[in-house]
Amino acid sequence: MERKPARAAGTAAGHHQIRVTMRLVAVLALLPMAGGAEVDFSTRVRPVLEKYCLSCHNPERAYGQVRVDTAEALFSGKSLVKGAPEKSTLYTTMKAGTMPPAAPKATAEEIEAIRQWIGEGAVWPAGVRIGSPPPELADDRKLVTALRRRIVMNTKERREADMKPYEAKIPGTDVAFRMTPVRGGEFTMGAEQGSPNEKPAHRAKVDPFWMGVHEVTWDEYRLFMFSARDGAAPEVDAVSTPTRPYVEMSFGMGIKGYPAISMTQHAANKYAQWLSAKTGHFFRLPTEAEWEYACKARGAEQAPLDDYAWHDGNANGKYQQVGKKKPNAFGLYDMLGNVMEWTLDQYDPHTYAARGSELIVNPWVKSAEPYPHAVRGGGWADAPEGCTCTARLGSDPSWKVQDPQLPKSIWYHTDAQWLGFRLVRPLRIPSSDEMDAAWNNGVEEDP
Repeated sequence: MERKPARAAGTAAGHHQIRVTMRLVAVLALLPMAGGAEVDFSTRVRPVLEKYCLSCHNPERAYGQVRVDTAEALFSGKSLVKGAPEKSTLYTTMKAGTMPPAAPKATAEEIEAIRQWIGEGAVWPAGVRIGSPPPELADDRKLVTALRRRIVMNTKERREADMKPYEAKIPGTDVAFRMTPVRGGEFTMGAEQGSPNEKPAHRAKVDPFWMGVHEVTWDEYRLFMFSARDGAAPEVDAVSTPTRPYVEMSFGMGIKGYPAISMTQHAANKYAQWLSAKTGHFFRLPTEAEWEYACKARGAEQAPLDDYAWHDGNANGKYQQVGKKKPNAFGLYDMLGNVMEWTLDQYDPHTYAARGSELIVNPWVKSAEPYPHAVRGGGWADAPEGCTCTARLGSDPSWKVQDPQLPKSIWYHTDAQWLGFRLVRPLRIPSSDEMDAAWNNGVEEDP
């Protein structure tokens, strides 16, 4: 009985100690994390800003008057309050999932890094500007020259006999693509029984090239679309990449294994350059002649059409996963239907009439204006008669009607939800001038 007061006193002392400890914990929670626990800007903050924020909040496109490219620009606005992540829309919108507006979204770990960084006072290293390639490399002619040098050193195949089908992974990822050789040769381009823009039929010759077995899929294209500069590969970082879209670009039709859609020809060209920088091989869009030659596959019939193509009679109102129909005689899937495919050429309905009867070698109508550019093959929204190897269509400004931006985006044809592309890799490595013309036609801006 005599011990009860001592026990009560001990209990009171214990409660007092607990209260003091809880107050101390609360105070410490408000203080910046010390020493080695601080968030590293270069490895944990910068990649998040570049991956999710920079494409819409940069000097050229500062949505909501917010920029994240420099400390001065970010701290001058109301999107970040140092030491107060819950008052910083940079953090709260990521946490709520409203920013970025389109997938992919920031992970819980990335969001926590931003919260902790802001809570620690948002330390930004002096003089750092994010999103910029190293000053010695920019997306210009010097980059093209550097890429060509690397491509020449990396290419082993020199003769047509060296060409073999192959599969390659995009470096740094598990995403693979397949290429198959298309032997060079002569063929009849156009069709005497076709539409006026397919006439007259005439002789053409193309050099050998590899062609993508499938249309470029979202699995591949999204790596480019949402790429973040990390400094690991300066030649890759220097290639211009798309601004972040403000709508979900598959429009609910599917991502994994489905063809990428609704990109401009400029975007397809820059993807080709980006993939060239990643792999050390030269990729570009096919010319109209190369595309038609590959589609016709030396005259092998693609019938019945339902065995080879998705069109408005069998596609159920949407695009389908690549490679689900039969390939043509060259081993190429979905050359007809599914999605129309960009080519490198400016579209001119009178081109064929001007060519005459002489054999024309490697024809290519180079770009001189933003519209129209030639699209081939028909798509899931087209009638069967529009899914042929000779059908031609020119791009149009109406393919951007939904785009709210002024000027219109150079990256997206939001209304062309039946438009995609595939790439070729010519056996002959072109000059720097030819590479530059294939990747940078100079007419990407809408008039």
